[in-house]
Amino acid sequence: MPRIAVVGSTNVDLITYVTRMPVPGETIEAPDFRIGCGGKGANQAVAAALLGAEVVMVSKVGDDAFAETSLANFRRFGIDTTHVGRVPGVSSGVAPIFVEPSGENSILIVKGANAHLQPADVDAAAADLAGCDLILLQLEVPLDTVYHTIRFARAHGIETVLNPAPAVPLDRDVVTEVTFLTPNRSELALLTGLPVTDEAEAIVAARSLVEAGIRSVIVTLGAEGALVVEVGGVSRVAPVVVTPRDTTGAGDAFIGAFARFYAESRDIAAALADAALYAADSVTKPGTQTAYASAEEFAAAKAARRG
Repeated sequence: MPRIAVVGSTNVDLITYVTRMPVPGETIEAPDFRIGCGGKGANQAVAAALLGAEVVMVSKVGDDAFAETSLANFRRFGIDTTHVGRVPGVSSGVAPIFVEPSGENSILIVKGANAHLQPADVDAAAADLAGCDLILLQLEVPLDTVYHTIRFARAHGIETVLNPAPAVPLDRDVVTEVTFLTPNRSELALLTGLPVTDEAEAIVAARSLVEAGIRSVIVTLGAEGALVVEVGGVSRVAPVVVTPRDTTGAGDAFIGAFARFYAESRDIAAALADAALYAADSVTKPGTQTAYASAEEFAAAKAARRG
């Protein structure tokens, strides 16, 4: 069983399904509302755990009822919460999410306790992290903590996946130490300072990062699949065509699934193909983590898809 660590965010999702977004000053009725567990870090951890990985979570929750909800949720999926700390007097992270009839979503992030995850917390988890096959990182926690984890992993020979979202300027000297970088178009443009308006420009921008030291840049293209740029060339991950119901958390499903499959097989192409199918399956169902398939459900979906 692969062992994966996630150093990242834990949120509670406040999901409102809307017929349309209101304009300023307008009040309209929304047809449905749900509360779910989320955060990019937690989502990726849950996806990997559902698919059979042993997962260690390094995160922070607040001093409120949402903290208990998040901790119970991790335990339900068998995720190790030894290094999920509580921050007194601070709210847990929350994410108000607005989902339109097309399945597209708009998200606000309130970091709350996530802003208190420090390099010292990574050091405190060092013994457990050192025994992992892969470490997943995102940008909903302080950048100093992300950078510290990247350096820790490099020093201990552990491969890393950095999902550079939400998009913020990054120190390229540190980022180029990661094994896998998984930007979308806008994140790739911000990181490289190059235009990314089409596939050709995406390849040029991704190659600049590979030349700087990153082994694999996986450019996620949503419904168009993904591009994989490495020293040896460029390959494509074919899109999986589905009718979306709710796209919330699909990117996290993709990354969590990729991490789980890659950590076991070390086959990038096969892991990405399975991750694309897993993410596509998730958008056909409402919610975030509640839309993620178990290993058994995914095996059935995979068999049905491939006939």
